[in-house]
This record gives sequence, structure tokens and C-alpha cells, in this order.
Amino acid sequence: MDSDEAPPLRQAPSTDGGRAIAIVDEQGTVTGWSRDAERLLACGAEEILGHRADELFLWTAGSPFWTLPLGQDDWQGELSARCGDGRPLRLQGMGRRFSDRDGRSQWVLLMSVPGQLLPQEIGAALLDWLLTRSPIAVTVFDTDLRQVQQNSAMTQLTGASQADRQGKRLSQALPGLHAEAWERRMRQVIATGEPAFDEELHGRVPADPHREHVFSASASTLQDSYGQVLGLCATVTDVTNRHKARERLIILNEASTRIGTTLDVMHTAQELADVAVPRIADLASVDLLETLLNGDEPGPFTGSVALRRVANQSAFDLAPELIHRPGDVDIYPADSPPVRCMATGRSALLRLADTEVRSWLTEDPERAARLQKYALQSIMGVPVRARGMTLGIAIFYRRSADPFTDEDRLLAEELVARAAVCLDNARRFTRERTTALALQHSVLPQRGHAQAAVRTASRYLPAGGQSGLGGDWFDVIPLSGARVGLVVGDVVGHGITAAATMGRLRTAVRTLSDVDLPPDELLTHLDDLVAHLSEEREDPDNDAAELGATCLYAIYDPVSRRCSMACAGHPPPAVVTPDGAVELLELAPGPPLGLGYLPFEPSVITLPEGSLLVLYTDGLVDSRTGDDGYERLQRALTKPVPSPEALCDSVLEDLLPDQVLDDVALLIACTRALDVDQVASLDIPAEEAAVAKARAWVTRQLASWELEAADFVTELVVSELVTNAIKYGHAPIQLRLIRDRTLICEVSDASNTAPHMRRARLFDEGGRGLQMVAQLTQRWGTRQTREGKTIWCEQLNPEGEPV
Repeated sequence: MDSDEAPPLRQAPSTDGGRAIAIVDEQGTVTGWSRDAERLLACGAEEILGHRADELFLWTAGSPFWTLPLGQDDWQGELSARCGDGRPLRLQGMGRRFSDRDGRSQWVLLMSVPGQLLPQEIGAALLDWLLTRSPIAVTVFDTDLRQVQQNSAMTQLTGASQADRQGKRLSQALPGLHAEAWERRMRQVIATGEPAFDEELHGRVPADPHREHVFSASASTLQDSYGQVLGLCATVTDVTNRHKARERLIILNEASTRIGTTLDVMHTAQELADVAVPRIADLASVDLLETLLNGDEPGPFTGSVALRRVANQSAFDLAPELIHRPGDVDIYPADSPPVRCMATGRSALLRLADTEVRSWLTEDPERAARLQKYALQSIMGVPVRARGMTLGIAIFYRRSADPFTDEDRLLAEELVARAAVCLDNARRFTRERTTALALQHSVLPQRGHAQAAVRTASRYLPAGGQSGLGGDWFDVIPLSGARVGLVVGDVVGHGITAAATMGRLRTAVRTLSDVDLPPDELLTHLDDLVAHLSEEREDPDNDAAELGATCLYAIYDPVSRRCSMACAGHPPPAVVTPDGAVELLELAPGPPLGLGYLPFEPSVITLPEGSLLVLYTDGLVDSRTGDDGYERLQRALTKPVPSPEALCDSVLEDLLPDQVLDDVALLIACTRALDVDQVASLDIPAEEAAVAKARAWVTRQLASWELEAADFVTELVVSELVTNAIKYGHAPIQLRLIRDRTLICEVSDASNTAPHMRRARLFDEGGRGLQMVAQLTQRWGTRQTREGKTIWCEQLNPEGEPV
């Protein structure tokens, strides 16, 4: 390397934050040299002190600082220093002139590597940044909480300048803020020295007076080097958007648990209104399409639309109805904003001053007067849509001057969307449950016919759970000979399938009863039917249990007062005798229907007149309180009540909880007995001459009953039936007349061959007897007995009134 080539630059050592200081007098002589300067320039004090400064420092431009005239006492710039190893080092310098005790001027030079700030520079730069460029809003208060200083960020945040707030407390300078609690908290910080972090401060500021803001404030004390509290430094951050986002999440989370708790349309809509008020609006109403609630499809929205109010909610002292109460129907014009919202499927944010709102309210002055009376300013309509179908509209009102924003709209749409699915589920469930209940009630007895054998009262209660209905049923079936059939059954499961199966079983019982089968044989046929129904299912092994059923069938004869019954896995009946004693009958056990591996056995009991026969399903005695349901039933039946109707109500009230989880069927029959003079019988020998004697006996018996008007028809019927019994039957033969609401004629014989009515040809001599009986009487039939058969018929008196 040539000798005149410039030596390479030296890399500056670190001073570890210390101060590289040189002191130079007015003549340019170095009079002071710090240890940090020794490390920085690799020159000891003994090598520098007393030497000329211009031998050590070089200036690329301008004059040395010590040559500056008086009055120019500060200097700042760049300079080069010759280090101990001969290589130059570029430095950043800052000098200041001062006078010593003898009045001589001295310069203090602080040296640092460029880009490396000195502590004094850091402090000054930090203070300038904090006051002018910091995004954090800062205010300094004295110990009396009067403002001393605020930075530019605070001025921009609040809209109040330093001059407006100087010397004032926060509540005085910004009265729109709810600052009282925050000032109490700042006093606590000054008193204890413990800082406060993330305290919420609500209110309005001059920078945005039309909107409520939320600020996050923190405060800590300012202390001198001795720990003396000089004041308080508070920082404020606008967290309005973050606060609203958190509030929206809270509302949505609450909505997920509060909306849709039941499958009731009115209740679900009310839950939506309750969540929205007062967090989104001051008033909310939910209207659903009237056509939709009636089961029709919605739309098109080309004319006036009928909406049914299903929910209201208000945040102020107002009857929640803005004209219409829940359940009322409101008509909206075709060009009204709610109808347009439903037609387009888009929400609308409106003010009462808007042209389209004024036009709508012009057509509805009553609504306009109510809105004006309660100073409602803003309206937000959100269509209620689920599964691509418009169900109605939710309308939100606000009294304050703050209009609804897009954030409010998005939140309301999210709430309504969640509620819409629940409303649609509730609507569908209500429609299906109503349909299923109508189906079930249609196959239950609609009204009781007067019976000579019994006086009945019945109740059916569907389950209160989501299934709503089940397969419980009962029936009262008039039989021949003034007898009556009583049946109660329970199909396993709930819902439409159980109700449909119940209808098929009830129809089967009715059909089998017309054949006059005894209870055990009827249940055997019913058992076969359930087994066949199970085989018809796609998966009979899995569905067999679903088609299982229990049944109890009883036949009561008012002539003999005998009640024969058979049970297929059903709870035992109860009997209340006229003296008030209650007994659960121990019937011969039988398996539930559909199993088909055990026979059904009949049980026969003689009941005193006026006894109560109580038939029921297991939903009545299933106890969920730990008590024995049968014991509770017996206690309930001991209460003195005036009628079977009153007893039904009393039993249900005593045994059932508020929420019925299983459907219940209850049938109570009060037995009657026919008087001796209402029944007359005659044994008939198997000879043709007995026919005339039978007619004569009938004439005398009808005369004693004052039924001479029925004499002619009854003689014809008796002649035909007795002749057939003598000709085709076997002895013994008996004729019996029963005077009930109808006149019953029965002819019994020991033959099991049942007659059949046929159409006689023109030249046939016979075949017209049963046809004549069918024409002359109200109804006729045959029933098999263990001893043979009985042919019977019933007739009204000639005037058509009951005899």
C-alpha cells in the first residue's frame, strides 16, 4: 500500500451506553477527556490532554465549534477523529459552551457513533414522539386530577384541544363521558400508587357526538427521583368496535341457548324478540304469514299480505303491542316496506322521515300516530326466511337518534336466521302434531251413545312431550241383547305410526265385536292381526316391538250382571262397588298382542248394579315420584264424586303430573241392570204347533208392556225365527224378549249352524224369511254361544221413537 493512501476506517467500539466526552477551551486546547472517550478513540488522557483539538478532530465543512462567536453556544454536526492506531473514525458530535468558576469559556463535546443515540437525545426524541406522533392517547394530570398536558393522539381521539382541557378535570372538559367512576379510580391510583389497567369508560366525545363510544383507560403515577408523586399519566384507547364485536358474540351465544327451546311457534318468536330487546332495538315485533300458519304455501307478494302477530317486546314503558296483540292479524299494503322486504328477501334500514315510510304510514294513520307518540325514529325490517321459504318478517324500532347501522343489520339477520329455522321447525311440528292428533281423535269415539247396560265417561290426554301423541285408545261398543263391549288398548311407541296402528286395531276390534266373539277369542284374532302387521314391515325383526300392543276387552250383560273379560298384557281394571270399596281385579294373565305363544283366558265376574268398572292405560299409573301408581289410583277412586264424569277429572288431577310424558286413556263405566219386568223368555218345544203359541205369547207380553203398536211386526219376526229354529236347529229352543231403548227379540237353539240371508228367485218357495226380518227391523244378527247360537233383531216402535 502506498504511504499517501488513506488508512481504512476504524470500527468503533461499544461504549455500553456511557458518555464519550471531551472538554475544549476557547483556544482549542483539550482540557478534559472521559474514560468512554479513551475506549471510543483508543487514546489515553495523557496522550490527549494539553494538545490542540484540531490535531485530533477534522472538519469536512465549516469551522471548529470553539471558534464560534459568543451567543452561538450550541453546536451539532459530524466530525472525524484520528484514533490511536492512526485510522480515522466518523463521529456524531453535540457541543455546548459554558463558563467555569473563573469565567473562562469551555466547550463540552459529546461524541457518539452515527446512528447511536445518546441518552439525552433518546429522552428528547421520545418526548417529541410521545407528544406529536404516538398513536396512543396520553393525558397528564396533576395530583388534583386537573389536566396538565395531552398529546396529539388524545386531541384527535376526543376532539377537545389542549387549551379546552387545560386545568380542567375530565368530567368538566368532556361532560359527554360517564367519567365519575373513572375519576374515583384515578384518585385511588394516586393514593395507593397501584396502577389501573383496562378500565372501561363509556360516553360521547366532541369528535363524534352522535355515537356512543367505549374506551379502555389505564393510569399510573408520575414520580420524581425521590419517589414523590408529581401527578398521573393516563392512556386511553378507543375499543368501541372491539366492544361491539364482543357484545355481538355474547348476544349470538345467548341466542343459541335461548331461541328454540320449545316447538311452539309463539314461544319461539317471543324468545327472538326477548333477545333483541334492548340490545339491538327498543321495540321488536315478529309477524308470520297467515297463509303459512294455515298450511298453505307462501307468496306471491303481489298484493296486500295478511300477517299474524306472534311476538312483541318493548324496552320502555309501553304496552308491548304497537296496534296488534299476539294472535291478531294485520294487513300490510303491497307497496309497504315490510312486504317489499319479504318479496326481495333483503333487509331494510329506514328512518321515519324517509319518503317510503311516510307513504306507508299515510295509508295507516293509526300506526303512524302510535309511532309518533312514542318517538320511534328508526326502523329495521328483516325477513324471516328458512329453507328457501319466507315465513314472515321481524321489525325492529329504535327511539334514539342513532340510526341502525350495517353492523346492527348483520347481527339482526344472524339472530333472525337462527330463529327462522326454529320457527319453521315449530311450525312444521305444530302442523304435523295437529294432523296426527286429528287423525287419532277421528278414530276415537266422537260421542257416547246411550246404553242400557252402562253409563260411561272417558278421557284421552296426548303426551306433553315432542311426540305429542301415542297409540292409546278406548271404545264403547253396543252388542246384541242389550250388552255392551268395553275395550281399552295401548300401542307401543308414539307418533303417527302408533296412531295409525291404533286406528287399525280399533277397527279390527269393532269388526270382531260385530261377530259377537267372546273376549278371549277376540283377543286371539287381534293377536294374529298384530303378528301379520309385523310381518308386512320391511324389517319385521326390528319393528316387532314397535307394533306390540296391549289390550283389555270386556263384555257386560245387564240382564245377568255378568262381566266377562280377557287381558293381553294390559294393566288390570279396577272395580268400585256401590258401597265405595275399591278392588283391582286379578285377571288371568295374557301376553301382549303380537307374540302369539300363549292363549288368552276369560275371567267372569258378577257386578252389583251401580258398580264402576275403571279401564285405563299404563300412562295413568306410571309413577315417576317413587310412589306405587296402583295404590294412588285406588286412593283416588275412593273419593266421593257425583258422577263418572267428575270421577274422571278427579283421577287425572290426582295421578298425573303437570307434564304428561305418556298419553293416557281412561274409561269409567257405571253398570246398570235391567229390571225383571224388562225381560221375558219362553221355552219352545221342537214342533211346528209351537209357532202359533209363540205368537200368542208375544202378543200378551207386548200388551203388558203397552207396545201393541209393535205387535204386527214382532209376530212376523217371531214366526220366521222360531220356524227356522224348529226346522233347522236343535233343542232346546228359547224365545226371549227384552224391552230396552229398542225391542229386542232373540231365538236361541243348540245348533252351531248360522243362517245366511240370500236373494230368493222368482219361483222359490223359501229364502225370503231373513230378508223380511232385515227389512222390518232396525238391525239383526247372529252370535255363537258355547251351547249353540242366538238369532236376534232389534226394532223401534212404529213412530220411530225408542220403545
